[in-house]
Amino acid sequence: MSKKPNKTLIGAFVVGALFLLILGLALLGSGKFFRMTNHYVLFFDDSVQGLAIGAPVTFRGVKIGTVKDVSLVYDPESRFAFIPVIIETEPDRIKGAPLKSDRENFKYLINTGMRAQLVVQSLLTGQLAVALDFFPDKPARLRGLIKEYPEIPTIPSPFGELQKNISDIPLKKISEDLQESIESLKFTLKESRETIVFDIENTLREISQAARAVRLLAEHLEQHPEALIKGKQ
Repeated sequence: MSKKPNKTLIGAFVVGALFLLILGLALLGSGKFFRMTNHYVLFFDDSVQGLAIGAPVTFRGVKIGTVKDVSLVYDPESRFAFIPVIIETEPDRIKGAPLKSDRENFKYLINTGMRAQLVVQSLLTGQLAVALDFFPDKPARLRGLIKEYPEIPTIPSPFGELQKNISDIPLKKISEDLQESIESLKFTLKESRETIVFDIENTLREISQAARAVRLLAEHLEQHPEALIKGKQ
C-alpha cells in the first residue's frame, strides 16, 4: 500500500517556492540582476560626521552611486586611525566614457586627476555627500590600507579648508597685539593731553602777562601823554 503524501512537507515546499518566486520578481523589478556596480574605497582627512550609509555619490551634481560603508581602521605602523568609506558606483549612469572597473581605465582616471571630496548635502541637517570630479592640480595621496577595493584619492572639502584657514589664524596673538596697541594709544593720548594742558597753561599765563603789560602802559600814557612823544623815561 502506498504511503500518503506528507501535507506539511508539501505545504512548506509550496510556501518556499512562492517566497523564491516573489523574491525573484522583486529582484528583477529592481534590476539588481542586470545592474553592474563597482566598489571603491576612500580615506578622508576631514571629519565624516554627517556622512551616512546611503548618502549619494555624485559627479558634478549627477548621482552615480551611494555610500555603502563607513568604518574605522587602525594602522599599527603609523599608530593612526583612518576612516575608510566604501562607495558603490553604477557605470551605466555615465554615458560615453563609463567608470569601468578595469585597472587600466581606473589608473587613467586617477592620473587625469579624478579625486573625491566631502560636500555639504544640506546646511540645515549637516548631511554630507561624496562628490567626484577632476582636480589635475591636486596630487594623488593614497593610503593603501585596504587592498580589496581600488582606492580613489581624496582632497579636503571646501568647508574643511575654510575651517583649517580659520584655525591657522593666530587669533590669540592678534588679540594680544591689539590690546597692546590700545594700551600704547591710551598712554600716548594721556601724554599728549598732559602736554597740551601744560602748553595751554603757559599760553594763558603769557596772555595774562601781556594783558597786564598793556594795562600798565595804558595807565602810564593816561597819566603822562607826553610819553608818546618823549618815550618812557
